[in-house]
Amino acid sequence: MTDYARRERRDLADLLIETGPDAPTLCAGWTTRDLAAHLAVRDRRVDAMAGVLIPSLSGHGEQVRRAKAARPYPEVVAEVRNPPWWSPLSNPLTGELINGLEFFIHHEDVRRAAPGWTPRTLDAAHYKALWSAVRFTARLGLRGLHVPVAVRAPGLGEVTVGGDAPRATVIGDPGELALFLSGRQRAANVDVEGAPETAERLRTARLGR
Repeated sequence: MTDYARRERRDLADLLIETGPDAPTLCAGWTTRDLAAHLAVRDRRVDAMAGVLIPSLSGHGEQVRRAKAARPYPEVVAEVRNPPWWSPLSNPLTGELINGLEFFIHHEDVRRAAPGWTPRTLDAAHYKALWSAVRFTARLGLRGLHVPVAVRAPGLGEVTVGGDAPRATVIGDPGELALFLSGRQRAANVDVEGAPETAERLRTARLGR
């Protein structure tokens, strides 16, 4: 992992310890214990994570995650903090591409589920790294909408998904766009321009799924 993915992982692990195992998150139905277990399994059990792509295996993945969540919480968070060197998702070659966005989002899942949260101010290089990831994943985030949408990060660029004539534009800094496109619209500080019905559809759709 390079610095941003490593930093988000470290800060998330710190926050998980600070909040304890029973705090809410933006992941529907999950406490911090559930989220920590998911991340620990993600780094170690390819068989369990296959359920994300193969519905028939989702039950196995959930069983593995629940077993991990039943372990002592500090041990699970320690696994989140320290991925194994052999992890297919958390290694020096792929860690930043795969984890920079993932751990930013999950860090905010915990931060923004607590009352009184405020957006973080990131350095310019971090915003640029997030924007590169958002451009790469925007199509996945909007794939079920079937409406042409432009995604714009002022000062960094714009990408259009679903056609050449966008019917709506989502505008925000890359971190906010990442949250919006991953289905966390209510917690994301973005502007949505376009016809009211299209904007409302964007704000309420199950994006990222």
